[in-house]
Amino acid sequence: MTETTRRSSGPTRFGAWLARPLASFHLVVTIATLLTVLGLVMVLSASSVEAYADGGSAYSLFIQQAMFASIGAVLFYLALRIPLRRLRQWSFPLFAASMLGLVLVLIPGIGSQVQGARRWIDLGPFSIQPSEVVKVTLVVWGAHLLASRRSGHANLKDLMVPLVPAGLLACLLVVLEPNLSTTIALGIVLVALLWFGGLPVRLFVTILVSGAVAAGVLALSAGYRSDRMRAFFNPGDDPQGIGYQARQALFSLADGGIWGRGLGQSRAKWSYLPNSHNDFIFAIIGEELGFLGCALVLALFALFVYTGLRIASRSVDPFLRLLTATATTWITAQALINIGYVVGLLPVTGLQLPLVSAGGSSLAITLFMFGIIANAARHEPEAVSALHAGQDGRFSKLLRLPKPEVYSAAKARKSAPRAGAPERRQPPRRPSGGQPGRRKSPESRGTTSARATRAWEPNYPVNHARERGRSR
Repeated sequence: MTETTRRSSGPTRFGAWLARPLASFHLVVTIATLLTVLGLVMVLSASSVEAYADGGSAYSLFIQQAMFASIGAVLFYLALRIPLRRLRQWSFPLFAASMLGLVLVLIPGIGSQVQGARRWIDLGPFSIQPSEVVKVTLVVWGAHLLASRRSGHANLKDLMVPLVPAGLLACLLVVLEPNLSTTIALGIVLVALLWFGGLPVRLFVTILVSGAVAAGVLALSAGYRSDRMRAFFNPGDDPQGIGYQARQALFSLADGGIWGRGLGQSRAKWSYLPNSHNDFIFAIIGEELGFLGCALVLALFALFVYTGLRIASRSVDPFLRLLTATATTWITAQALINIGYVVGLLPVTGLQLPLVSAGGSSLAITLFMFGIIANAARHEPEAVSALHAGQDGRFSKLLRLPKPEVYSAAKARKSAPRAGAPERRQPPRRPSGGQPGRRKSPESRGTTSARATRAWEPNYPVNHARERGRSR
């Protein structure tokens, strides 16, 4: 074999592996596992010193994180087994329950107040953060709501109501905790749903600008938030005060260099960098594992973006297209915001690095979302055919996962709960340049076209396509 043949065989084998029916499923499982394991290792390294100083055990925070990782693994497995029909049926009750949790956490005696914020509800040995739960329920219910209006006659009001009022109410309740970082994450979820759901561009831009203005007002309304903005724009004004944390994070990254100081050898974790195990764990990764460690984290999230959008583009179920694309956007945007403020490109917001930062509720809930995405990967048409043909693979057989259902548009319309106003029956329109009464099925339209990149869903005609710049 010549040298040229050897060089070309590697990419060819990887491309052949990607063409396998269950490649997307295996990628999601691998990414979730690698990020969770990396997070556990780095939480142990970053928290050991302060945990020993506070409680006498260097493993206290690590044990707590490992416990929630175990809970998240169980939730991941349950998400793989949930039938999509049940997930859609339960989407609104679960969203309503999460909204009730946002109300309860604000009540003194029910919500625990830590550093002036009510964000947690204590359940014996556990504490749950309802704002983390509502991210997932909003993704699932919003995708179900928009996919239910896939008749071809949904107007703009049906697209936005009740999704936008409910999303804004969730943001308001989270602001009252107060928790601006989670409010930003919820805003990202809502914007992603509207974008992939086919909101007209001019209205999308209006909502985006309004959200940015609202975020700016909120950022300047409270003392600690305005201090963060001031520290971002004037980092040298108070280097030992409000700018100390961001400054120490940059020192940690610079200290790591290319190869890093070595695992467990961070100097910033010795009380030089506050929240080194949580908001600023990426700085500890850069210090101990160097530029290569940071590049590995970025590569894993880049691979997740590719995999999530690949699943969305290959799915024939409009619900799965919306859900997967929105969840991918939310998780990736949260990771980029966290990394952005650690490296000094964005103001400090407090958003955690998904699956890596310490945080029990966030870890478990994000693993549950990864499980739903992996479930969606098993519903790709090629994956469904392979699984029904008995090509489960050792991993699926080990987990004893049920066979995915074959998607049927007629059955989905019949079994899906009604999610809003009744559909308006209109006589079929005569397509231009074709035979009367003949309409192209939404399922038959290609998903690889450049026209489908803005909205994985809907892949069906809507009566406000003219406002979208005739993108269809």
